[in-house]
Amino acid sequence: MIAASPLVEFRGVEKRYAEGGPTAVADLDLAIERGEFLTLLGPSGSGKTTTLMMLAGFETPSAGEILLGGASLVDRPPYRRNMGVVFQNYALFPHMSVAENVAFPLRVRGIKGSEATKKVANALALVKLDGLGERRPDALSGGQRQRVALARALVFEPDLVLMDEPLGALDRQLREHLQVEIKRIQRALGLTIVYVTHDQGEALAMSDRIAVFAGGRVQQIGRPDAIYEKPANAFVAAFVGENNMLTGTVVTRHEDQCAIRLPGGQIVRAMATGAMMPGDSVIAAIRPEHVETGTTPPACCNAIEAQVEELAYHGDHSRIRAALDGGGSLVIRTPSAGDFAAGQRLPIGWCTDRCFAFPAEDGATAWRKAVA
Repeated sequence: MIAASPLVEFRGVEKRYAEGGPTAVADLDLAIERGEFLTLLGPSGSGKTTTLMMLAGFETPSAGEILLGGASLVDRPPYRRNMGVVFQNYALFPHMSVAENVAFPLRVRGIKGSEATKKVANALALVKLDGLGERRPDALSGGQRQRVALARALVFEPDLVLMDEPLGALDRQLREHLQVEIKRIQRALGLTIVYVTHDQGEALAMSDRIAVFAGGRVQQIGRPDAIYEKPANAFVAAFVGENNMLTGTVVTRHEDQCAIRLPGGQIVRAMATGAMMPGDSVIAAIRPEHVETGTTPPACCNAIEAQVEELAYHGDHSRIRAALDGGGSLVIRTPSAGDFAAGQRLPIGWCTDRCFAFPAEDGATAWRKAVA
């Protein structure tokens, strides 16, 4: 059986806004499958929005090519790309009703009369705005306005839907609700969606795959669980979710594992990522929920002690900040902190395959970029 070709392909794409200036997107090779929900995730200035704008046709690549269904988009203007676009600021026409806003892409394409009326009604029903077609956008809530923008992007049955931080202006509860709604619609219609966000939680919850951007390049692309559990480099480990970053020195390395000496003399083992040899400085990343603790030493290969500094209750979990002998500290996420108290000596540990070591120079640079 011959595999179907990707819906979208970026081949060696670069974008520079000025001759000889910095590169906004560099050497981008990316394939997007039909029916896929792909999120472009990264901090401000990482290249994710520029990538989306090149796909939409609002920016022109400086080099390389972009294909849609195997055909080049180089000379195709935005209005001929058959893509729906949803922005954070809704971009609705305030003088038009909801129905008129949704019908606008149909009017541009010459679709009128009963056919347009039916398509608008179907689009509004899909986003659960039945009966609100005659209202003006200023009479709607933020969540309803974003639903109108989504209906407008879907009404002409596009090949692809592009979303640029569409939920960024909404409060947390509404944002989480609309995440579920967008996924429902995507699955029901088999849509291909390219979604831009800087919100790691949003990306993890919604995506089939995530492309993590930094410095104009894709640092890692994969399923949400792979991105979270097996970061490819220090930037991904620092940016996606929360990680404890422990400094140390490589004692030994054997294939994909290494032993690390922490500042207090403790020896811990980690998965070695990147080039590192005995004597090299490294940063070891371990997520708070992967640190085991209790009143007795955890049954895992990395078992050390720490001292409880702070306790914080968060409802569904508690967070412990614990100081390590020799300097540094780490955060532990646990279902309950009722058995612990500030100042207490605490046995802690983690499994080798949950801990990733990165070259210290790369890790420190990545950490600064991730938290900037």
